[in-house]
Amino acid sequence: VQLQASGGGLVQAGGSLRLSCAASGRTFGYMGWFRQAPGKERVLVATINWNGRSLYYADSMKDRFTIARDNAKNTVYLQMNSLKPEDTAVYYCAAAVVSGNWGHWGQGTQVTVSS
Repeated sequence: VQLQASGGGLVQAGGSLRLSCAASGRTFGYMGWFRQAPGKERVLVATINWNGRSLYYADSMKDRFTIARDNAKNTVYLQMNSLKPEDTAVYYCAAAVVSGNWGHWGQGTQVTVSS
């Protein structure tokens, strides 16, 4: 099983990015995005269940980020709008068979938001 994340980059504050994470090997009931800023712990950003009907967002991202998945492509996306410098972090995708049991991780993609 592999998770391949992509889409990070450098963007100005107020801009947008879309992250993608393609899973190979199997389909997972839950997929999610986490992020880790320099010197800080990894935190949960958003999650989505297998049919896209159960979503979770961290409070600070709820109105700006959108998680979605395409099961035909076995890919999860994170659309990030109105980006802020405090969104700067390495973003990781993760997958779980059972809710909350994030046993599979992608390699991370850097997002840098300049002020």
